Amino acid sequence: MSTNIVVPQMGESIVDARVGKWLKNEGDAVAVGEPLVELETDKVDIEVAAPQSGVLSKIAFGQGADVHIGDVLGSVAEGSGAPAATSGSTTENSSKTESSASVPATPSARKAAREGKIDLASVTTTGPRVTKEDVEKAAKPAAAPVAPAAPAHQRTSASERSETRERMSKRRATIAKRLLEVQSTAAMLTTFNEVDMSAVQALRARQKESFSKKYGVGLGLSSFFIKAVVAALREFPRLNAEIQGDEIVLKHYYDIGMAVGASEGLVVPVVRDADRKSFAELESAVRAFAAKAGDGTLSLEDLRGGTFTITNGGVFGSLMSTPILNPPQVGILGLHSIKERPIAVNGQIVLRPMMYTALTYDHRIVDGSEAVRFLVRIKELIEDPGVLLVEL
Repeated sequence: MSTNIVVPQMGESIVDARVGKWLKNEGDAVAVGEPLVELETDKVDIEVAAPQSGVLSKIAFGQGADVHIGDVLGSVAEGSGAPAATSGSTTENSSKTESSASVPATPSARKAAREGKIDLASVTTTGPRVTKEDVEKAAKPAAAPVAPAAPAHQRTSASERSETRERMSKRRATIAKRLLEVQSTAAMLTTFNEVDMSAVQALRARQKESFSKKYGVGLGLSSFFIKAVVAALREFPRLNAEIQGDEIVLKHYYDIGMAVGASEGLVVPVVRDADRKSFAELESAVRAFAAKAGDGTLSLEDLRGGTFTITNGGVFGSLMSTPILNPPQVGILGLHSIKERPIAVNGQIVLRPMMYTALTYDHRIVDGSEAVRFLVRIKELIEDPGVLLVEL
């Protein structure tokens, strides 16, 4: 008797996936619950486990195939599996694959291990599962002596004009598709302002040690901007809405997406009920999401929904940018690098740590005056952060 391996339900907005890698070959023995195949989706990578113990009797879709919810990926039959091959290189490769497959690891870690030809069993980790960061550390070669560079006229080869071609990952392809869709379906417009970060920096400097000691997490910038965004959304509710047909749906809750750069592209985990969270709870949530994005353990629940998004290009050095909406949301706040700039204060030219902010909004339901006043309110709250403690 055999049992089918089926593409599972993966979330409200995910209807298809791509076969990333089979962790077992046809004829291999498998245990119930053992990961058999990795699937790539536009949001997260997931592992599909064996529905029963036995033998992987059939693989219906190979690596790179696109599949849909409910498709049969293969089947597991009763039995003990084929004996291991005995030839030299085949035996070595087979045992390496088996040892790697049995190691608890994130999908992104398995992918990095495959690309770097690293046995996961040899990777040291401090957590319950091997992460991509663990694999990258293991892959770093020992420092080698640096040879003198050859003269410029000798550093030429045919490979300098070579090209490579690779298929887009499922996530990257979906990002590309959605970026084009939102530009053709929303009336996007961006307004800019600049914020004096002196008060926030001074507050953080005063409270840094005591805050960390009391709550076990550092006091960063994220919590200040999330608090400011929630306060501003309460005053300008159309920026916390979406369009459904010919209706405007105003959200009376505040689920704030925090855009995070991951290896396969941008992801937006969501801080739910941000209006009910303290500074410490917000900082903990954002740091946990960043760690999950780094090791590929974000869940579909982490990424679901969201009423407004914050993206921080400043962590990569961006001075100014125009963020693109995260549909069906109608507003996104872009943060940027903090740079000392000369500004006029009480008739004097002084140096202050300044940040450019950008608000992209959907002009179909948000008027320009609303957007400008929303961004001005963000500026006011950040420049006088004590108000955040009083108002929220």
